Amino acid sequence: MKVGLYFGSFNPVHIGHLIIASHAVNETDLNQVWFVVSPQNPFKQSSSLLNEYHRLHLIKSAIEGENNLRASNVEFALPRPSFTVDTLAYLKEKFPVHDFSLLMGSDGFKNLDKWKNFENIIKNHPIYIYKRPGFEITETHGAKINILETAPLLEISSTKIRELIKKRKSIRFLVPDVVKNEIELAGYYRK
Repeated sequence: MKVGLYFGSFNPVHIGHLIIASHAVNETDLNQVWFVVSPQNPFKQSSSLLNEYHRLHLIKSAIEGENNLRASNVEFALPRPSFTVDTLAYLKEKFPVHDFSLLMGSDGFKNLDKWKNFENIIKNHPIYIYKRPGFEITETHGAKINILETAPLLEISSTKIRELIKKRKSIRFLVPDVVKNEIELAGYYRK
C-alpha cells in the first residue's frame, strides 16, 4: 500500500489540512494519508503546543469515517525532538509492506536540505508537494517529487485559529464542527 505521511503539529487540525490530505488521496496514486502528529517539532517552540494526545484526538474526531485517512501517534514513543528520517526508518521496519512517501507544502520543501539526514529521505521516499503562495519550487534537492498542481489551498493557519480562540472569536468554518466543539468543551487554547 502507498501511504503519504503528512507530518505536522496540527495545533489544531483545520479544514486546510483535511482538504490537502483528501485531495492527495483522491488525485494521486496514494492509497492512504496518515496525519503524523509531531509531539515536538525541532524547528518550533513547544510552549504553545496543546498536549499531543489531545491533538491526536482532534484529528481522529475530524477524520472519523474516512477510510483513506488515518491519525498516527508513531512519534509519541520516539526520542524528542522528532526527526522525520528516524520516523521513516521506524515505520519501514514496523510496516515493511508499505511504501511511504511524504506529503508537504512547497514552503516546507524549500527547507528540506536543513533536515537531519535529508539525503536519506530523498533517496528512499518520493515527496508529494502542494504549492504554497510565495514558495515556488525552483530546486528539487534531487528528490523524486510529484507536484499537486490543482490542490485547493486555503490560507488558514493554526496560529490564527489559536489567536481567534484566545480573543473568544468564532472558529466555525475554519475547523470541522466536531473539532470546534471539542476545543470549546475542553477550553483548549484559551490561555
